[in-house]
Amino acid sequence: MTDLSPDPSIHVVGAGPAGLMAAERLAQAGRKVVVHERMPSVARKFLMAGRGGLNLTHSEDAGAFLGRYDDRSAAVAPWLEAFTAADLIEWAEGLGQPVFTGSSGRVFPRAMKASPLLRAWLARLADLGVEIRTRSVWTGWRDGELAFDTPHGERLERPAAVVLALGGASWPRLGSQGEWTGWIEAAGATVAPFRPANAGFDVDWSPILIERFAGQPLKPVALTFGDTTVRGEMILTRYGVEGGAVYALSQPLREAITTVGSTTLTVDLRPDLSLEALSERLAKPRKAKDSTTNWLRKAAGLSPAAIGLLREIPGDLPTGADKLARRIKAVRLKLTGMQGLDRAISSAGGVTFDAVDERLMLTALPGVFVAGEMLDWEAPTGGYLLQATMASGVVAANGVLDWLATSASARTGA
Repeated sequence: MTDLSPDPSIHVVGAGPAGLMAAERLAQAGRKVVVHERMPSVARKFLMAGRGGLNLTHSEDAGAFLGRYDDRSAAVAPWLEAFTAADLIEWAEGLGQPVFTGSSGRVFPRAMKASPLLRAWLARLADLGVEIRTRSVWTGWRDGELAFDTPHGERLERPAAVVLALGGASWPRLGSQGEWTGWIEAAGATVAPFRPANAGFDVDWSPILIERFAGQPLKPVALTFGDTTVRGEMILTRYGVEGGAVYALSQPLREAITTVGSTTLTVDLRPDLSLEALSERLAKPRKAKDSTTNWLRKAAGLSPAAIGLLREIPGDLPTGADKLARRIKAVRLKLTGMQGLDRAISSAGGVTFDAVDERLMLTALPGVFVAGEMLDWEAPTGGYLLQATMASGVVAANGVLDWLATSASARTGA
């Protein structure tokens, strides 16, 4: 990519949030932009994520926000400076999609779905002259040119610069299949193996729990692993557990299971009550006509699903109020595995940060930039994943513009 062709356009490969954001910024800078998407339509994963309410970003302070990226926070920090949560909100509202902040601090469009936002976004890109080619599948390089498999046969392109935004390897049926790793590695860049992120975990449930409570949410609960406690929702499934609170702990849980084969997650079924307050409630006299289930529902405020989970612990329920309160506030679940990439919301792994510069350009391939989940980072759901994905598209676009300007200056001797 070091020799610029007569074609002055910039090609973006991948029409997810990172790719579309890069295309928008480049087009706003006056560049001709062509976007390639392998699927028949764009942003399928974006639309899927918005079915239950599109969580755009989060309202918490910048320090806490950055901490959600764990050991990748230093790498992600410049992205969040280039495109902040406030910038994302302004961008959405500029597309005619007002937002609101929920009680959890998460930010959603008022429409509570992705399709109106995407329609407005695509209309803006069309007004900016961005060309989108669907069913255009990148198949690697041919003698320095980008090769695409299209309905009309193979097509070769030699653009001025390229932004690769092909996604990771989660939800492969939606287009992110990770087959690009071999081409990137062959070019001299390092790629970390893909691993599931924001996915559920396996639990060896009894047939009774599966039959009666699979699909039931537990909320609010507080989940603790190591020194970290997360409040939110956990959903009981046929295979185990999933949900926002689980996803927030998915990285350390995954690493523990990878290391030793299983791990233990502690569940507080009544996080809004102190141990003492709960024990006091349970110590009150129980009516003779009350079954254990009915008594736990009334005295401890537990749902039927929560009681079902409580009974999954081997042995009888403790009889003393203090011991029972401790059990309710510290149910220990043995996690035996993690759901795979085909069921994961996102993935860890991808192009390592030592393979790109601060502009997100591959050092082994000048003029080729990388954005989104192709890079080796991860974040929990709750707005953090989408925020950083879109911000990386901004950084890559800015990097392209900087590189092109620098290259032009070098050629002219300015």
